[in-house]
Amino acid sequence: MAKLLLIALAVLVALALLLKWRRPVWYWLSFGIVLAVVRVRWRYASVMEACHLTVPASRMRRALARWMKKPVPQQRVPRLLWLRPTRTGLRLRIKMWPGQDAFEFAAASDRLRHSFGVHQVTSREIKPGVIEIALTGYDVLKRVQMPATTERDLLKIPLALVEDGSVHYRDYRQVPHSITVGAIGTGKSVTQRTLIKELASQPVALVGIDCKKGVELGPLARRFSALVDNPDDAADLLEALIARMEVTYDVIRRAQRISADTPDAEIAANIWDLPEKLRPVPIVVTIDEIAELALSTKKNDPRRDRIVKALVRLAQLGRAAGIFLDIYGQRFGSELGDGITMLRAQLTGRMVHRVNDESTAKMAFGDISPHAVFAAIQIPNERRGMAVVGYSTGEWVRIRTPHTTMRQAVAACNKYAHLVPDLPELARFRPLLDLAPVEAPTVAEAA
Repeated sequence: MAKLLLIALAVLVALALLLKWRRPVWYWLSFGIVLAVVRVRWRYASVMEACHLTVPASRMRRALARWMKKPVPQQRVPRLLWLRPTRTGLRLRIKMWPGQDAFEFAAASDRLRHSFGVHQVTSREIKPGVIEIALTGYDVLKRVQMPATTERDLLKIPLALVEDGSVHYRDYRQVPHSITVGAIGTGKSVTQRTLIKELASQPVALVGIDCKKGVELGPLARRFSALVDNPDDAADLLEALIARMEVTYDVIRRAQRISADTPDAEIAANIWDLPEKLRPVPIVVTIDEIAELALSTKKNDPRRDRIVKALVRLAQLGRAAGIFLDIYGQRFGSELGDGITMLRAQLTGRMVHRVNDESTAKMAFGDISPHAVFAAIQIPNERRGMAVVGYSTGEWVRIRTPHTTMRQAVAACNKYAHLVPDLPELARFRPLLDLAPVEAPTVAEAA
């Protein structure tokens, strides 16, 4: 009987090690949760004390101890309100003592990670006096597996998996404009394809500017209302978008109906306040490489000035008219010329893939957090699609986009090609679709 128990135990241990190596998700759900809960419960008080997250006993208790000639009371440990397992880790809700702040727990996250034996520890403040610590049991970004069910809404789509196991959403109504920076081969195109694939099924208009002869956005043309592949057409397209924006503002102005007896809720200030029958279709503009539009060999280039001026106006005024910008580039600094710094200041969303130098990361995160800058330059080369997202509050997280192939994005765009809205202002930029494949020319013929 004892021999059978030893054999069963050995098989169980071997199974756990195999799952931990090959299927970390299964290991966590079957073995890891139980071991982690026991470890946290057993070590909680000693870990808090070792990480200097305790406070001295109250003055009254210390005075009573001295008066009664008893030992000095022990340090007070923050109270653990509850512990909740998740599919990727544990979440601890902790009540802090007076005098503690959330920064102490954030600064001790690396010590907590080693003490509890987990892969990652992050903390955030829930309300005054209460914080939540997220313990990630395994490297969820090694093999990205999005949850089976995610929240979706108009202009709100799941984009990537966060390092704590939650889902990162691209919400255009909350963050209307964004910039994505990264070196060559770091996954910017994967992020771009994922966004377009998710947006294809929504009642929005897609507009693309791809000055690399359309190699990135050209295959997705069936779902695009407008697509250009050179700076000259890009300048005209951006000015056409400004003209549509001004028409949209005229529609909003006529629909405001401001009078003394009009309730505040009926006064429109953007397209979302309009009745659905009057609401213009939202437009998402994707610019594949900003340097191709902003760089110029001439000192005074009228075309470049038109492009930058139009982009700045769209970034400043486009949100209320339902026009949103997604800009991609390898760098986004002042070396691209006048107006770029002003444009960057209007782009609330900041995502940085792996970069080759610290100055590139500072272009995006220098005004947000120095820790985010350091995290961006520490992304491993093999983690394609991994990025750091920064928020205007100073917070930042690591994310990784699931790998979306060009074939998957093309299939989605072809499937929902019937959703392309009719935009008269952009009709002349509508991509011409070839019904029959054309044989590609050789390099010699192209030359």
